[in-house]
Amino acid sequence: MRNITQHLIPACLFLIIAILGNIAHGAQTNDQAFTVNIGDEITLLFPGETSLSKAFSVERDGTINLPEVGQITVVGLTEKALRTTVKKELSKAFRNIEDLSVRIGKKQRLIKIAGYVNQPGEVLLSAGGDIQSAFVLAGGLRNGAQLDQIQLRRNGELTVFNYKSYMDTGDTAVLPRLQSLDEIFVPASPKTGNIETAFNPSSLTNSGDAADSQNAIKIFGEVRSPGSFSFNEGASVVDYLMRAGGVTRYASVEQIRVISGGSPKLFNLKKYLDSGDESALPLITENTTIFIPIQEEEIKSGSNMVYIMGEVFKPGAYEGKKGATFLDILANAGGPTRYAESRQIRLIRANGDVVPFDLAAFTESTRLQPLPDVQAGDAIFVPEKTDMNEKSWLKVAPSRAVRVLGEVVRPGRFEWSDEMSLLDLLAHAGGPTSRADTSRIEVVIPEGENQTRKIAFNLDTFIEQGLSDSKLPQLVAGTTVRIHDLPQDPSDNKSQWVRQASDDSIYIFGQVGAPGRYRFTDAMHFLDILAAADGPTDKADISAIRISHRGKNRPEVSALDLHLYFETGDEALLPDVKPGDTIYVPAQKGLWLHTPKETTIRVLGAVNKPGRYRFDDTMSILDLLAEAGGTSDEAYLKKITVVNLSCCKDQATVFNLKKFSRTADFSKLPVLRAGDTIFVPHRRESVLYKTREGMRDIIQTVSLVALIGAL
Repeated sequence: MRNITQHLIPACLFLIIAILGNIAHGAQTNDQAFTVNIGDEITLLFPGETSLSKAFSVERDGTINLPEVGQITVVGLTEKALRTTVKKELSKAFRNIEDLSVRIGKKQRLIKIAGYVNQPGEVLLSAGGDIQSAFVLAGGLRNGAQLDQIQLRRNGELTVFNYKSYMDTGDTAVLPRLQSLDEIFVPASPKTGNIETAFNPSSLTNSGDAADSQNAIKIFGEVRSPGSFSFNEGASVVDYLMRAGGVTRYASVEQIRVISGGSPKLFNLKKYLDSGDESALPLITENTTIFIPIQEEEIKSGSNMVYIMGEVFKPGAYEGKKGATFLDILANAGGPTRYAESRQIRLIRANGDVVPFDLAAFTESTRLQPLPDVQAGDAIFVPEKTDMNEKSWLKVAPSRAVRVLGEVVRPGRFEWSDEMSLLDLLAHAGGPTSRADTSRIEVVIPEGENQTRKIAFNLDTFIEQGLSDSKLPQLVAGTTVRIHDLPQDPSDNKSQWVRQASDDSIYIFGQVGAPGRYRFTDAMHFLDILAAADGPTDKADISAIRISHRGKNRPEVSALDLHLYFETGDEALLPDVKPGDTIYVPAQKGLWLHTPKETTIRVLGAVNKPGRYRFDDTMSILDLLAEAGGTSDEAYLKKITVVNLSCCKDQATVFNLKKFSRTADFSKLPVLRAGDTIFVPHRRESVLYKTREGMRDIIQTVSLVALIGAL
């Protein structure tokens, strides 16, 4: 038993090694077979690099173009070799590529399709795609493609296959298998001739063969389907007209021309249909030409004719009778159509004079005007109604148009009537948009030759106060109306200064978030304009704001303590600002420039922010030291000096801040008044510091003497 076990163990080990070797060999064989071809899609995943974490197509030259490194040749590589090559190239630009993942994401084939297809060009075909899939990607075959002679070019060799046979039988064996860089060419059928045209193959038999034009019967003119038709022995001209779809409603059936055997003949189809006489039918031979002309009406003219044109149901020339009025002639022509502009009818006299007539006003009795007297030779023209969507300014003459510009729904030129008002015009233009500034509508009205008058109209006030239409600007033809747009946000006001007048603007400078020039109306107040400028900055001295009023008869400047307003909420403190005023918000660091020394306290010495600070009776020395940023690391806190400004003489008081921090006795705090000075000395000025420095000098001198004596 032991001998059998000794022989079996080596045999099993050998078998396992052989199996593992075969598995490894098979994996290597499959990896080598899975190579990169032109048109394949290579997928990269590189965490942190979005420009590389995507798919790249293999171009015709067998390369992919990667950011940072450029083109890399990958065609023919296995997936393992591809991974090695890409990592090698990317390691030149990136330090750590351990997390890079490279694989063949999609097997595709790049196929070029030309000829009679709807979308010729290059297509990317999936690995399992066939000829039919390629035609689908090319938009399908066009009418007239020759399916039995499709060409396949590969590496300079030409193969012709019958795609129609596949369509008839479904046998895929007749179709070649595609490879990358294959070129497919779909020829056109020779039966389509030299001129490309859309045709229905089912009607090819009836419409004749264009290639056989020597014997074909040619029919053109006022028929529904003109063309060349095959010759049939014994067929008459009526048969051919039927094959051409029959004549149209505009055909002159009494003047049909037939050229047969080189001899032209005139055929009256109406007479034949009325009589049934077959002897009237012309003889049709090979290569006969049949032409059906368009019907022409008899031109009516004469000294007693009245002409009516334009948007009426039956325009034409009508014989005038004695006593016939303008309305009689208009009614005889069917009246105006729904597209007629009945307000602008024009009567053109025989001598060239033009008489305008407003039919709508006549029927509404809004204006008393007589009917024009129509005479022989006159012409009545009813123009087409102006389309609101029509952009052409030729539709409305300048002498009867007004212009609406700016923030309305439909800006443009509009026909004007004296019955309209400014509100009617704005409504006709679709009304102001949501961004329209209706508080100042500019209206330019012509007055005489080369003279105009400008009016600023406040539509908001007009509507809020409910004023009558008599308060509206009186418009005439030729007027221009412009509506400005509001800024998208208050801070955008300053971008509008080019288009707005100084009288409508207010200026704000200094320590605000967005200083500049802003649009301002009477409905706004001081806080509105301050908020539009993004408010004061953290460096602003809001207790000393200055306002310059420019609209007064004399110069006037007012001061504002905004800090006091925030404490009290008293609206009476806010100034009354108007357009044209100037607001200045100073900086805190400029306090000493405009504040008297008697209202401030000076903080000097070893503090972080020495300077002058505003003082009131509610503050103490601790408040001022905190305002000055606190004492520095070198401050000598035991002898802080306070110099009081009194009526008779200056008095100095010493304050021990270090002792106060231990006792917290607020009664020991020095009394301060406006105009005082606080001085915090440096540590080097103390007696202990000076004594320590003196002892250091003595020790250094004694040490030097002892050293010299030893030497």
